[in-house]
Amino acid sequence: MQFILIAYDGTDPGAMERRMKVREEHLSKVAVLKKEGVVLFGGAILDDEGKMIGSSIVYEIADRQALDERLKDEPYISGGVWKQIEIRPFRLAKI
Repeated sequence: MQFILIAYDGTDPGAMERRMKVREEHLSKVAVLKKEGVVLFGGAILDDEGKMIGSSIVYEIADRQALDERLKDEPYISGGVWKQIEIRPFRLAKI
């Protein structure tokens, strides 16, 4: 199954500092998942000035429970970066 995660960072003054503190760990973990074929693609959501305000990631994984297990180690969750998270089933268009 494929899932899309759309997550927005907090908007408080410390939000960017929290993101940057765990960013390398987040990117390292996502790189492993990409290598395993679990992450299809992803990236930062930007505001109109180009500042990172969230993330979007498309996963290919057995089911929602398996994704939830993987997300237990997500630094942007445990580090308090993502404050609003939506995960929905997704289907990549075959074009």
